[in-house]
Amino acid sequence: MIKRIGLTGGIGAGKTTIAQLLEAMSYPVYYSDVRAKVLSDHHPVIRTELIQLLGEETYIDDRLNRVYVSDQIFSNPELRLKVNQIIHPVVRKDFEDWAAQQTSRLIFNEAAILFETGAYQQFDAVLLVCAPTSIRIQRVMLRDHCSKASVEQRIESQWTDEQKRSFTPYCIENDGRQPLLIQLEKIVSALEA
Repeated sequence: MIKRIGLTGGIGAGKTTIAQLLEAMSYPVYYSDVRAKVLSDHHPVIRTELIQLLGEETYIDDRLNRVYVSDQIFSNPELRLKVNQIIHPVVRKDFEDWAAQQTSRLIFNEAAILFETGAYQQFDAVLLVCAPTSIRIQRVMLRDHCSKASVEQRIESQWTDEQKRSFTPYCIENDGRQPLLIQLEKIVSALEA
């Protein structure tokens, strides 16, 4: 039996680093956020519904106008929810198609907001990556070349690590002090048992 494991954590926590370690350990990883970007650019249902919701400026040169969409949704939780309700079912179907092709005992779905959307309930277990907020802010500022205020706004739009911890016993501390691989190997062993 294949176990489906959600891999999540707040922005800047280090989900991608953990996903890459899992891949190096020969576990397949589905990158929800990456696939969502591809599908948002090219999927006809997403395109039609987002234009109906947000207007023609939602797409420029056959690509999602991410700056415009971000500006619309980050200060409007209701609109953000509607956009998620358009994109998430398509991404979920894409994951199901991908999962049906896998043969590993564990497969991982890397996604930022599994708990916030309730999607965590579709997995056999969830692996949570945590990091102190100050470290997360530094990482995202370096990665995205953005202001501290914009990172803080994005962090505030997600659940706290404390809220997420109550939903899973599998947590990796990515604080730069505790070795990631040792933590990950222990969790993977528990998940395979």
